[in-house]
Parts: sequence; structure tokens; C-alpha cells
Amino acid sequence: MAGKYFNQWQIGDTIVHDIRRTVTETDNLLFSVMTHNPQPLHIDAEAAKASEFGQILVNGTFTFALMVGLSVGDTTLGTLVANLGYDKLIMPKPVFIGDTLRAETEVIGLKESKSRPDAGVVTFLHRGLNQRDEVVCSCERAALLKKAPTDI
Repeated sequence: MAGKYFNQWQIGDTIVHDIRRTVTETDNLLFSVMTHNPQPLHIDAEAAKASEFGQILVNGTFTFALMVGLSVGDTTLGTLVANLGYDKLIMPKPVFIGDTLRAETEVIGLKESKSRPDAGVVTFLHRGLNQRDEVVCSCERAALLKKAPTDI
């Protein structure tokens, strides 16, 4: 399913996204290195083993990016003008190598654009969950979306 236009959303719409993703050691290492994040909890197995978690923690910004990415196909693919911001980002549970993540999205706000009559702002609440259905990440995302063409 492609993304929806602004005027096709209603507050309360909820999507359980079909795509799931198992996080690999390579995902975590490459993301940490590409973003210049030298945190030993993410890249040093011995340091992570000595921590309270006893193992490598997946980089939280990777978890956040994956959660949002899992939602794109069902929410904003082909209809996005711009992401305007992310708010209330929380990570209540750690993510470990081998965890399988999925995402759910709920529409919590709709607002006509004052400056763009052909677009509006949708506020999504994204939740990332692991294989035990524990929320590992959530945030609100404000997205400026095109309105549907009049011939649709």
C-alpha cells in the first residue's frame, strides 16, 4: 500500500505495519561507525559484557530510524512534502542484537497548512515493538503531506 494523502487520514486511524526486521550485528556496527558514535556499549563486546546489560546494546538512533522507516510505506510514501519534526521520543526498553522489531502507527493530529493550500500536517504516533510486544521506542512525527489530486 502506498502512503496516503493528507485528506485521506482521520484521527484515530491505526496501522500495524507488516514489515518486520531482525537487527543484526552488522546493522548496529555500521550505523554506529557511519554516525561517528564510539559508545563502547554499541561497538565493544567486552565493555558491553561488563555492563549491567551483559551484551551489546543496539544504537538507539538506529532503533528510532528503523521504527520510522518501517512505517513509511503505509504512511507517507509518495505523498510526503517534508518531515517537520519529531517529538516525545522515548526508548523505554533496550534493543539487543537479534531482536526482531515491528512498528505500529496511529494518527493523533490533522491540521490544514496555512501556507500551502495543497497540503496539510499529519501527526503520527509511531511505536516500535520487539518480538515480545514490548515497546522499545516511540515518538510523534509531524509530516507535511500533499492533498489528494481532485481526480482521485
